[in-house]
Amino acid sequence: MNSSGLALMNRPKPLDIKTTACDYLRMHEDTQDEELHPDDAFVELAVEVFSMLADATRVRMILALRDDELSVNHLADIVDKSPTAVSQHLAKLRMARMVSTRQSGNRVFYRLANDHASKLVQDAIFQAEHSVGAAYRHHHEGH
Repeated sequence: MNSSGLALMNRPKPLDIKTTACDYLRMHEDTQDEELHPDDAFVELAVEVFSMLADATRVRMILALRDDELSVNHLADIVDKSPTAVSQHLAKLRMARMVSTRQSGNRVFYRLANDHASKLVQDAIFQAEHSVGAAYRHHHEGH
């Protein structure tokens, strides 16, 4: 067997949708100190995360949820989309474990499950500032 066949055999199995990056990291804590490489198993998972965030409405929703939990209707007002559209986006973010919920009576409130998605969005916006040659606000904010 050639070396590429051996590499494929030793490659971790793909993660199911219910396994988050944090869950995967906890399962593989002993390998976390190793340097990341282009063939790292997390590359494919990272692509899925970026794919989930490759939508302007979802990016706006992540930004809106940075500091507070919000109901679907409040979030819909903030991102200027219908509650139905926001619910569909929230379902995808929830399935990816980027948001979690809290129910109060018959209302559901959404919040970020952790700060990773928020940091990714923030860094993407900072990179966008560099890409268009804009004034780099983040360089003045101590980042």
